[in-house]
Amino acid sequence: MLNFRWETFILGVVQGLCEFLPVSSSGHLALLQNRFGLGGEGLLAFDLLLHCATLLAVLIFFRRDLCVLASGWFRGCVRRSARGEEGWRYGWAVLAATAATGAAALPLKGAVESAMQSQIAVGSGLLVTAGLLFLVPLFPEGERRPYLGTALLVGLAQGLAVFPGVSRSGATIAAGLFLGLAVAEAFRFSFLISIPAILGASLLEAMRLRKSGGLSSLPEGWVWAALAAFVLGWLALILLRRLVLSGRWVYFGLYCLILGIFVIVSSVGLGF
Repeated sequence: MLNFRWETFILGVVQGLCEFLPVSSSGHLALLQNRFGLGGEGLLAFDLLLHCATLLAVLIFFRRDLCVLASGWFRGCVRRSARGEEGWRYGWAVLAATAATGAAALPLKGAVESAMQSQIAVGSGLLVTAGLLFLVPLFPEGERRPYLGTALLVGLAQGLAVFPGVSRSGATIAAGLFLGLAVAEAFRFSFLISIPAILGASLLEAMRLRKSGGLSSLPEGWVWAALAAFVLGWLALILLRRLVLSGRWVYFGLYCLILGIFVIVSSVGLGF
């Protein structure tokens, strides 16, 4: 368990750095897993572990927001007078976005699993992400906060971003800005709605792996990989908040564009 293995550690580093930055962690993991020749139930359990590690980073990073908003929502459930608080409105917005994410993502499960095995599909997803990031600076800066309609559309964007190469954070923040959310609000809402989405997907995958026995077949060195994913995920959130607030999207867009073209060209050239 405590043995070190470079392949798993690199995957943990990539998960931590790419899960929150708008460059698609799923796309990078799929490319590296194919390159390392990794697969099977043990790898699925490992992916689940890495996502739980970065989810923990989100919970710690947004701990104050979560406490304030959750307490406000629960007060609204028991006292009508508390339903004017931000937590009440925000809680329903998060629930609406989560429902929209599930409705969009669940029917796509088979297509997503197939796309994970195709480098051309991953490269195409990266090009979609690049296009979104190049469009973001064209959106006028808004001042809105999330409401029900906004939440449903941002949740839909999150559900469609399950394809490898399409960045979840990039898609949801871009959708929020397009719908008129303030920049800081789009960043916060994007990651608050990621919590139930990642948690729900992780629980479903854990139940499936438990039935098949896959949870007992984690690869060697998984402890160090999970630690790297947690620490670097937390640092990536700090970096992303600064970059989002300063509007520096073009760098990520260029990176996704170059990587996407490289992946597609190399895949065609190798006959994949």
